[in-house]
Amino acid sequence: MFKISKEFSFSASHQLLGLPREHPCARLHGHNYQVELELSSATLNRHGFVRDYRELSAFKHYLDEEIDHRHLNEVFATDAVTAEFLAQTFFAWCKARWPEITAVRVSETPRTWAEYRP
Repeated sequence: MFKISKEFSFSASHQLLGLPREHPCARLHGHNYQVELELSSATLNRHGFVRDYRELSAFKHYLDEEIDHRHLNEVFATDAVTAEFLAQTFFAWCKARWPEITAVRVSETPRTWAEYRP
């Protein structure tokens, strides 16, 4: 199995409205997110790639135009925009474009990651 990955970043705000008021994540706050896309294939295409990294620039464009420097609760119309939610949402976006997608990881801080891998 061949595996490739590429990392992207964006900044955005959110709040987790279902948490108790004293929980810090219930307050409006922001993160400098890191997103890692993982693609896998048992075979390589005619150019020797799982997928050309340049094709993944569509995801960067999506992040820049729709997500970066926005309030995620408004973007996704939900009270619970967690890293887990973002990983699953980004996976679905990628799966519609690249059948080789196998996982998406989202980090809100340098030491925490959430992964969606069906």
